[in-house]
Amino acid sequence: MGPPLPLPLLLLVLLLALLPSPPAAAAAGGLSAWGALRGAAGSRRASPAEQEAAAAGVLRRLLPSHARSFSFQIDSKGSVCGESSCFRISNVVDDSGKGGAEILIQGTTGVELVSGLHWYLKYWCGAHISWDKTGGAQLASVPSPGSLPRVKGEGVKIERPVPWNYYQNVVTSSYSFVWWDWKRWEKEIDWMALQGINLPLAFTGQEAIWQKVFKSFNVTDRDLDNFFGGPAFLAWARMGNLHGWGGPLSQNWLDQQLVLQKKILSRMIELGMVPVLPSFSGNVPAVFSKLFPSANITRLGDWNTVDADPRWCCTYLLGPSDALFIEVGQAFIKQQIKEYGDVTNIYNCDTFNENTPPTNEPAYISSLGSAIYEAMSRGNKNAVWLMQGWLFYSDAAFWKEPQMKALLHSVPIGKMIVLDLFADVKPIWKMSSQFYGVPYIWCLLHNFGGNIEMYGILDSVASGPIDAHTSYNSTMIGVGMCMEGIEQNPVVYELTAEMAFHDKKVEVEDWLKTYSHRRYGKANAEIEKAWRYLYRTIYNCTDGIADHNKDYIVEFPDISPSAVSSQLSKRRGMSIRSNHKRFFLSEVSGSLPHPHLWYSTKEAIKALELFLDAGNDFSRSLTYRYDLVDLTRQCLSKLANEVYLDAMRSYQKKDLRRLNTHTRKFLEIIVDIDTLLAADDNFLLGPWLESAKSLAVTENERKQYEWNARTQVTMWYDNTETEQSKLHDYANKFWSGLLKSYYLPRASEYFAYLTRSLQENRSFQLEEWRKDWISYSNQWQSGKELYAVKSTGDALAISRSLYRKYFS
Repeated sequence: MGPPLPLPLLLLVLLLALLPSPPAAAAAGGLSAWGALRGAAGSRRASPAEQEAAAAGVLRRLLPSHARSFSFQIDSKGSVCGESSCFRISNVVDDSGKGGAEILIQGTTGVELVSGLHWYLKYWCGAHISWDKTGGAQLASVPSPGSLPRVKGEGVKIERPVPWNYYQNVVTSSYSFVWWDWKRWEKEIDWMALQGINLPLAFTGQEAIWQKVFKSFNVTDRDLDNFFGGPAFLAWARMGNLHGWGGPLSQNWLDQQLVLQKKILSRMIELGMVPVLPSFSGNVPAVFSKLFPSANITRLGDWNTVDADPRWCCTYLLGPSDALFIEVGQAFIKQQIKEYGDVTNIYNCDTFNENTPPTNEPAYISSLGSAIYEAMSRGNKNAVWLMQGWLFYSDAAFWKEPQMKALLHSVPIGKMIVLDLFADVKPIWKMSSQFYGVPYIWCLLHNFGGNIEMYGILDSVASGPIDAHTSYNSTMIGVGMCMEGIEQNPVVYELTAEMAFHDKKVEVEDWLKTYSHRRYGKANAEIEKAWRYLYRTIYNCTDGIADHNKDYIVEFPDISPSAVSSQLSKRRGMSIRSNHKRFFLSEVSGSLPHPHLWYSTKEAIKALELFLDAGNDFSRSLTYRYDLVDLTRQCLSKLANEVYLDAMRSYQKKDLRRLNTHTRKFLEIIVDIDTLLAADDNFLLGPWLESAKSLAVTENERKQYEWNARTQVTMWYDNTETEQSKLHDYANKFWSGLLKSYYLPRASEYFAYLTRSLQENRSFQLEEWRKDWISYSNQWQSGKELYAVKSTGDALAISRSLYRKYFS
């Protein structure tokens, strides 16, 4: 292929391709971004009145006292936004017949209207909106109805520099959404709209669609029992990494999730969002090999099992070049349209993600890409393929320029959108000539496994999307958030979502000052200074390492101490660069995993001290309490890493007294962190387990769902009597209840073996410890113990006490 198309021509080709039918006329500079949004939507679009009503519904749920204070108006004729996607905030001059409305918000879609509401609440009223589990909304600063701040002049118009604001990772559905009911989904869709998200992934309920499609190919329910994973592992079953693990799925689950998906899609459509639906990536039940013996079906290799157990190992992939692939893919798209209506033209497919093609021959790769797109387009002639670009980073040795071009150019320009998934750390757009002319979305990945770890690169977020959009021959068409798990680090996601509306770099220190005012309800000198420390430490990771929490409390090393003696002399806290792919960042046997540390812990502790100094002013603030607990936990977990290494050094020196001292301190820190986390509703194990059980209809489902929930956050995958899962602790969580009942017994047992090893002057009995520990873990996964769902204790008092105990 030749060089990338010039930008104006590229945009014209892209937007023409996205439109369902050729427009009567095109604007001089190419078709509008709003035209792209309309073209990407299916025929089932909400009317202006429906979108205005949906925006009013978000306001009513968020701020019912002000339900009559705002007027919403869709700019259907373009008199406000022209050819752009925008919102405008202005005063209501004549409120007669408007029910006392004070502020008028106009915009191109319901999402723009709600984004405008959020912008006004943030920058005129000093309000802050966060997930409930990260402190919730701070709305006390909003003046009472009749007293809302006026907007200067004729109002403020905010235009999107790029049309899309994308949301979700393909695994978020398992790490965060799996146990949600409609009430929780409604809150999330409201949050999406407030953040300006107009292109969300919509993966819920797809197994019910697959059931119907596969039955049409003579696959039985019994065959599907060994195909679908359990509820907490559906993301990896969908990707063909595993099958059957945690399953089977009951008909109750399939039916519930399909009903839920229809509610989700209806609300997204009402708000003017364009949902991204799944498509066929080639993953088929094992019985396909018998039903279609001449089909090009490959059995994939092992994915992280400990002994290649065929019950969940080595899935079956139908090759895209096979005519049957087109047939199945088309059937799946059509069945979705039958169930949901024509709601979108954008479909996700990641058949090559962690599944390397059998040859690097460009012609072969191009033929596979063409076949994948043909399956989509046969089901929906206006289909656009959206793919994660993670493979270009994780398997960079394979995906060189010829291979990338072969895949990216296997479909017409404008019929593929690439998610530059890890652009906050490793932007592929810079090394691929803007994806060789193919449109892409600048994305933040940020979180792995739903871990709870304070982490971020705020400077990259504040400048990366702008650099990409303003670069020469840019093909960037959006900003996205692709975290594996949500409900952590709210500062990172608020800034990222806002970048979809900025056309200039954001001065982070100034932004953080106003952020802290909004988040806690008022200005405070100590808090402002604390955030300056956090900005240059925890939220300034520049080492290029993907952050996956390996703190020793929550990912305890599964190694013999004698195997790591040479590593203990290395600088404490040193990070190791990992070349593992995202979905299996497993540790290397026999080596000591080094928790990622990219900042001065002393400066982070100074930030904690400042937070505590401000405590009397904010003791009733839920947002302050969340951040205080999180920061105290962060400081203590890093201290525990040092204590663990001290214990290991004492063992190497055969110093039993010091080993016992450090052991007691490590275990005491675990207990103290658990007590701290118990003082905030948002750091509890109980809600995760209870939400899982609440979806069950039968007692068997209740047991299965609880096992799924317990297993995902601990062992994750299969194990033997003496070998832990290769993914153990991948989804580790700092949750009260989990620390005391799971992490504490593991560490206690290990240190007890260390002590006996010195007392009896014999080698460490690693295999015996593993037997004991794995047996305990398996029992815990199958347990029925109840855990608290409400907090106990005074978080501020506990944090102050722990600061005095460990840091002062």
